[in-house]
Amino acid sequence: MRTKPSPPDTAADTDTDTDTVNIPRVMTGVQLVGNGGLDQLILRHDIPVPHPQADEVLIRVGASSVNNTDINTRTGWYSHDADAAHTSWSGQPISFPRIQGADCCGRIVAAGSAVDPSRLGERVLVRTMQDPLTINSKEIPVTLGSEIDGAFAEYLVVRSSEAFRIESPLTDSELATVPCAYSTAEGLLQRAGVSAERVLITGASGGVGSALVQLAAMRGADVTAVASPTNHQALRDFGAQRLVARDASVLEEVGDSAIDVVIDVVGGDSFAELLKILTPRGRYATAGAVAGPDVALDLRDLYLKDLTLFGCTFHPRSVFADLVGYIEAGGIAPIVADEYDLADIQDAQERFLSKDFFGKIAIVSP
Repeated sequence: MRTKPSPPDTAADTDTDTDTVNIPRVMTGVQLVGNGGLDQLILRHDIPVPHPQADEVLIRVGASSVNNTDINTRTGWYSHDADAAHTSWSGQPISFPRIQGADCCGRIVAAGSAVDPSRLGERVLVRTMQDPLTINSKEIPVTLGSEIDGAFAEYLVVRSSEAFRIESPLTDSELATVPCAYSTAEGLLQRAGVSAERVLITGASGGVGSALVQLAAMRGADVTAVASPTNHQALRDFGAQRLVARDASVLEEVGDSAIDVVIDVVGGDSFAELLKILTPRGRYATAGAVAGPDVALDLRDLYLKDLTLFGCTFHPRSVFADLVGYIEAGGIAPIVADEYDLADIQDAQERFLSKDFFGKIAIVSP
């Protein structure tokens, strides 16, 4: 059951345009206080509500959702060296305490002095992978909930340019499944240049995988999806033409040189077979390694078949703009497997790690 704080003090600010709602001085949120287990996630009711700077907006969070990056950041998985400081996506050490939450659907309730006040009240999706904080082109982008505070709280601030207006009948929870998973999927497909061709997708029942199936099918691709048999019918409904059981040999099921593009978010022991099923001049793209980051690579499979490998994390803002267009056109059908109150974030992450669901786990803001 959600724990609610006492009614907070509210405050007006003469340097900030605000919506008609009263904005409190403090908020409820979950802070990650260090790397480790679920005990590092601390629910607090006294976190100061952030103040938008000139080019920023304050968003009242409606919903967020759980992603692999929440787990990986908490456990320090991104660090290559066990003795080094635990890092974020960017390779920089995490600053604690940090509010995670890479997905956000909400409404703008205050804006900085350089932001058009007509944005107040807009329903928005926040881009997960955001532009660098400076104009230095050598800097890598920042990630919501990693380098900057995210949506596991009642409020967050982001640059106005990173909050995309959305017009959709979908619920906040449904829309909150989109930013991280669907932008990862769309970025993979765009980098690999997927069109109407034979595509195999691993981890197809997860948030990114199910998004990949939908978005590849939208392009006219002949999709083969790898997932647990319990999720095969749902994936057929999403547009998959062929299904392979998660624990089966893809080489035996699909055949040698039978696939034009592999989109892999699993990694691990299946990697070697995934290269063998690719046609000459085939493409392999990855944005995850839930089965393990260390893989066996036979270089002969790579160079004798003229394969191209893509590693995909960051992507241009046009990817997110495309997603907003797909949503508003009714082309995306996100699946919410379950909803949890923010106060139950530990239970939500445990459920996420069980992988016994299809779609995404949503987190509802207080």
